[in-house]
Formats: sequence, C-alpha cells, structure tokens
Amino acid sequence: MSDQIKHECGIALIRLLKPLDFYQKKYGSKSYGVNKMYLMMEKQHNRGQDGAGLATVKIGAKPGQKYIHRERSSGKQPIQDVFSRVNERIQSSKENPDDNPFHGELLLGHVRYGTFGKNNIESVHPFLRQNNWTHRNLIVAGNFNMTNNEELFENLVKLGQHPKSKVDSVTVMEKIGHFLDDAVHKIYRDLKREGYNKQEASPRIEKRLKISKVLKKASKDWDGGYAMAGLLGHGDAFVLRDPSAIRPAYYFQNEEVVVVASERPVIQTVFNTTFEEIKELDAGHSIIIKKSGKTSVRKIIEPKERKACSFERIYFSRGSDKEIYKERKKLGELLFPEVNKAIGGDLVNTVFSYIPNTAETSFFGLVQEAQKQIKEKSIKEVLSLKESLSRKKLEKLLSLKPRIEKVAIKDAKLRTFISDDANRDELVAHVYDITYGSIKKTDTLVIIDDSIVRGTTLQKSILKILDRLNPKKVIIVSSAPQIRYPDCYGIDMAKMEDFIAFRAAISLLKAEGKENKIKKIYKDCLTELKLPSNKMKNQVSQIYSDYSDYDISNQIAKILKEDDIKADIQVIFQPVKNLHLACPKNLGDWYFTGNYPTPGGNKVVNQAFVNYYEGSDKRAY
Repeated sequence: MSDQIKHECGIALIRLLKPLDFYQKKYGSKSYGVNKMYLMMEKQHNRGQDGAGLATVKIGAKPGQKYIHRERSSGKQPIQDVFSRVNERIQSSKENPDDNPFHGELLLGHVRYGTFGKNNIESVHPFLRQNNWTHRNLIVAGNFNMTNNEELFENLVKLGQHPKSKVDSVTVMEKIGHFLDDAVHKIYRDLKREGYNKQEASPRIEKRLKISKVLKKASKDWDGGYAMAGLLGHGDAFVLRDPSAIRPAYYFQNEEVVVVASERPVIQTVFNTTFEEIKELDAGHSIIIKKSGKTSVRKIIEPKERKACSFERIYFSRGSDKEIYKERKKLGELLFPEVNKAIGGDLVNTVFSYIPNTAETSFFGLVQEAQKQIKEKSIKEVLSLKESLSRKKLEKLLSLKPRIEKVAIKDAKLRTFISDDANRDELVAHVYDITYGSIKKTDTLVIIDDSIVRGTTLQKSILKILDRLNPKKVIIVSSAPQIRYPDCYGIDMAKMEDFIAFRAAISLLKAEGKENKIKKIYKDCLTELKLPSNKMKNQVSQIYSDYSDYDISNQIAKILKEDDIKADIQVIFQPVKNLHLACPKNLGDWYFTGNYPTPGGNKVVNQAFVNYYEGSDKRAY
C-alpha cells in the first residue's frame, strides 16, 4: 500500500524428527535445521524487519551441557545479524559439532516490526523463562496482540506473581509458565506418592505432562488474535491459534520434520512440498509435538465464528500463495464495473497503472476484466454488423485493448530524513519518479492501490507527481474498502485520526454543523467504557451513519486534492460485499465495518475515539 503500515510479526517452528546424523548423511550437514530456519525467516521478512530472534533446544543433553540457546537482534538487518552470529558458533565448534547448541532438534524463529515506538532488544522474541528443571524452561514467540493487558496483568498478581511488565508478551508467557509450573508440581507429587525419587521423577514428568491442559488453563482469559508458539526445555513444543482464527498458522509433517509457519508458501518453497500437503491450523486448536516426536492437533479453546484477518489476503501475506494470488486478482476484477462507470466506458482515453508494486496482482485482475469486457463488446458488435462489417471496422474493433503504462516508479534510495514539515513535504513529493510522455492531456489515469489508510503519501507525493503528466483526471482505486476503525489484533493501526475515511466523516459533520453529534458519541463511548468489556458495543460507528460510502469517498477525494493539483480527482473503494466474495475464507473485516470478533475490540474502538476527542496521543490498548 502507498501508506506504510506495519504487521507485528511472523513465526517459524521446526522439529527435526530424526537424529542429527541422519541429516548429516542425507543432506551433508548437521546444520540442516539452522539452514532451513534461515530460509523460513527470510521468506517471512515481509512480516517484520525491525527485529529477529532464534531459539533452539537440544534434546537429551547431559547435565552440565547447555541445551537452550538464543540469539536476537534489533539491528538494521536483524535476520542476517542473528544468523551471522549463529554461523560463527557453528564454525568455532567444527571440531566437535555436538557441542554446538544451535545443532538442536527444536528451532523457533521470529521476525517482528517494532510497535508503540519500542524496538529494543528486550522487545524481540523469542522470550525465555528459565529454570533448573528442563521441563519448566519455557521459550515463547508469537504473532499476536492482546486487547486486555491490564486484566491479564491483574490476574497474574492475584496468582501471587510479581510481573516485571504489563506488556502482553510478558503476561502471556508468565500465564503459560504459571500453569506449566503447576502441572509439573502436581505430576511430581503423584510420582512421589508412587515411590519415585526426584531424579527418577524427572523423565516421567516429561512423559506425563499434558501441554493441552496447560494451554487450556493459560489461554482462558486471553482476548486477542494470536498464533502462539512455545518450546519446553526437555523437548516438547506447541503452536496455539486463537479461537476466531484471526492470525494465520500453517503446518506440514513428513517422516523427517514437523514445520509450522505464519505463511503457507514459505513451507512450500523451503521444504519443496505441495500446496495440498500443508494444512491450516484450525481456530482454537494447537499442534503439539512431544519430546518423542509424536505430533497431534488438539482443540484447546472452543472455536468461535471464523474471522480470519482479510488484510492478510489484501496486503500482508506473500502473494505467491496459490489462494492469495487468485483472491487479489479477484479483488481487481470486481472493481472494474465501478471504474468503467467512472470513465464513462471510454477505454481509448484511459490509462491503467498501479502503485505500489504490491498492488500489481489486483491490477492484473482489473485489466484482465477490462480485456474480457472489450472482447464481449467486440463479439456483440461483429455479430450485429454481420455482412456490413468492413475490414477497417474490424481492425478498429480488434485493436481496442486497455492501455497499460508504468507511470510511477518508487525511488528506493530516497530517504525522507529532513525533519521540518515544509522541507520534508518537498522531499516526500519526490519519493516516486514518473514516466514522462506516457499520458495525453485527454487521458484519464486509473491507479490501483492495495488500500488507502492515512492518504498521506497520496496527498503529499503520488498525486502531485502524477499531476505533472497533465492527465484530465486521476482515479485512485483501492482494492480494499474504506478503513474506518482501528485494529487491535496485530496490525499497527490504532488511532482514529490516522484514517482518512474517519477524517472525511468528521469534516462532513463539522461542515454541516453537527459538532453536537461528535460530542454525543464521545459521551456514549465514555458510558460504554464503564461496562464490562463483554457488554460493550461499538459506539464509534455512529460517525458514519449519516453518510453513504460514496459520500465518504467524495470527501476523501476533496481532502487529497490540494490547491496546486490541476487534474480532477476521484477515489473508488472496494465494497465490503465484494471483499467477502473475493476472500471467502477470511471474513475478518473489523477495520472496515467495526464488527470486532472479540469483546476487547469494542473496548479498543471506544477508547480510541475518547483519545481522539480528548487530544490524547496514547494508544487505546
């Protein structure tokens, strides 16, 4: 999308099912797992470039040997930074590879974007909870965001803990850790009654430990979207997905490995497997891998209505996924009727293009639908003319096709380092280069984008440079609907004023003298926030109740068209119903509709509006 928004993270888990000597013999290296993990993390770098971490567990290590190792980085190239250090350790232990802690059977990798301005090493996953008992060591990494951090924190305090932080990464790990400790203690107590001493009890605890029970108790109060991964020091592992399937998780298993990742094509590419062999982890379920290698999928939380994040399909996930590629093309295709209406059917004087590169697949869908309509129209005209059809007329019909140009290219090397607003806006205006001579003064330029969030880059850069081509009109087409509400499940969109659709609605209300309605909504939100979260409703939706999608789109166009832009500006958004047609398995649409899948979502949106009204810059969760 032209406005950069950040996804919080991606996970990758590998469990090697064979002894390390097997991989040495078959693949020529005991670093097979490390090499595969590097590829999986690189293939998911689209999900996070501010931090990366890797943790490994060496199963069956002798007392005194280090069996857990972790490397993390928040540097400029965090994945490379982590694996350069891992490689140094591997090289330094060549004479005795078994001493290398990264030659473990369990590997957990993580990539992330920094959120809330926090991008220090302490914020980088995986997190580690240490203990001298192997089965009480816990390593956690996840793609998640919880909406009820305060509640989770207070619950830990009630359990007698003293959490070092209120951030959800800490509260989640400590909650799992608490019930893990509790389970280990109960099993040991039973073993002691059976006559086993402490040393004899340890391996038996590992076998009797039921990860599913620990996860059921730990996740009971979680409100959010998550794909939570964990390793235990003795060799068990798990990945748990939230009950609404908001955050993605896929897995693959053969005789050599069990693999879990945030994205399907990552597994498909790295392990050279088929689309059909990779399974999606069901909502509320956990894939559990025991130390023995036995793998099962268990229901942990009762699944709710599936509300998988549609932004995964529109923008975040890799477009190389078979289903996602088709869905993005369909999004473009479904936009053509409205675009054709906006250009008055005049394809001769219309040029189609896209910004940025991630919108390319939707662009293909849009143009291919245009080609299809041209073909149908030409066939009808040929059949109607029959005997009177001249060669000249036929040539004209056959030559008609959508005009496609690469009108804008992003200058990847240009950085907006100037801090004062006036000069920074001037620099931002040059982030894209244009292809001069590609547009005539009689042309309408249709530009498709993945989605429009803030509209800042469009307003300050893209429209200004496109206007230099002197088109008659510029139509900005968004393959996503209008973003009206904050996300609280893992995408960095938290403030109401960030959304150009919200600013458009507010400006319409103010222009019509309806400031009292804005104040009323503020009071309604305050009242709502006094209720238990499971009783709250989204009061912010009233902001849009007086206006149609068309009204909001027109107002957005007015905001985007600054005084120095000569061309007419129109903005077309994808209708929500078309989004659901294109992405039928990912119906999570709260950013567009305000229909949040968990109670915490309504709490967040009401708080976000209160923050906006009071002029507070703090986040709503």
